[in-house]
Amino acid sequence: MKLAILSCNGQSYSTRRLREAAVQRGHNVKVLNTLKFAIELDQGMPDLYFRQKHLSQYDAVLPRIGASITYYGTAVVRQFEQMDVFCTNSSASIANSRDKLRSLQILSRHSIGIPQTAFVRDKKDVLPAIERVGGAPVVIKLIEGTQGIGVILAHTLSTAAGIVELLQSQKQSVLIQKFVKESKGRDIRAFVVGDRVVGAMRRVAQGQEFRSNVHRGGITEPVILDDLYRETAVRAAQILGLRVAGVDLLEGKDGPQIMEVNSSPGLEGIEGCTRLDIAGSVIDYIAAQVDFPEIDLRQRLTVSSGYGVAEIHIPEGSEYIGKTIADSELREKDIVVLTLHRNAKVIPNPKSGRELLAGDRLLCFGKLELMRGMTPAKVHRKRRPKIKVLPELPVADEVKDTETAASIVIPEDTTGNTETNTETDTADHE
Repeated sequence: MKLAILSCNGQSYSTRRLREAAVQRGHNVKVLNTLKFAIELDQGMPDLYFRQKHLSQYDAVLPRIGASITYYGTAVVRQFEQMDVFCTNSSASIANSRDKLRSLQILSRHSIGIPQTAFVRDKKDVLPAIERVGGAPVVIKLIEGTQGIGVILAHTLSTAAGIVELLQSQKQSVLIQKFVKESKGRDIRAFVVGDRVVGAMRRVAQGQEFRSNVHRGGITEPVILDDLYRETAVRAAQILGLRVAGVDLLEGKDGPQIMEVNSSPGLEGIEGCTRLDIAGSVIDYIAAQVDFPEIDLRQRLTVSSGYGVAEIHIPEGSEYIGKTIADSELREKDIVVLTLHRNAKVIPNPKSGRELLAGDRLLCFGKLELMRGMTPAKVHRKRRPKIKVLPELPVADEVKDTETAASIVIPEDTTGNTETNTETDTADHE
């Protein structure tokens, strides 16, 4: 396998370890500076140049794209994709993970734990947003911050509002996020390769610091994750389209909470902590997947006129409930079932004898006109009920105060026209 590692710093620990692991396994590997590429576009011939020379053919690309060169780096990776070269992480998945808001937006539609988060622009929305995420203390994050930079813990409402307004005045986009108190300055870094966690460590903040990043003085310890944490980490990476990822999780009282998903996770901390060959796991995975480059399935399938991809929902009372896929006669209608989603389980390429149940969602390819009548009608979701905050005083005391107030007799005026005077006073007040 001929492998290209895209990195602006060939001497960094992660780049060196990946190169060493590839060489040990007999692969031909080169480290290429991402900024030294030139993208050439021509009809039907996407191409790349490196240091003014035509780039030779590579079997796979392992991108290590720094935050400061995200735009150009993802453009280079996208060009490799158009040339049908296997890329460990796609350009779209790197862009999604690099933007904290975008990644949380994508994760929020799935049944996966994330801290309650708000994003506002208007000054009038800041205080209500802080209240909606649980009130102070609250965490404020820069959308594109890395290594704990731009992460602030505000202990009061006024402080939080002031910080948000200050950052917004400097043209910075910020997130307002619930502070998970029970995490106690700890988080878990799970290193995901493909569909499994190959290593995990717990990071613990020191002193008064709430950020557990190693760069901030945090200490590490190896940890064996239970099934729930492993599944959450793998699902988060898969939802964002990442094959290799570092998933940061908070240990919340309601289970794991996804804090961040990193598309270029460092190897030094986790290899030093766990004593595992993480770099070797990455190279082995690439070698096994090199023949399956990234394909934009929806784009490829919709090239044919009149055909497309749609999701068909099987609601309660549907005529398809209890029928097999063969009995549903979807194939006779020129509709092919690609995957079947049942609760949190995904069944790829389901057999024709698979029985359909209420709540199933079928990802199908076929004629759009035939599928139009089978797609579910959009249902407006009900708003969450507002939880009434309990009064500070005990209820019994409030009742007592109310009874006392009710026992007070308002004396009539000398004219005996209390009602008229009240109306007059009210009118004057208004």
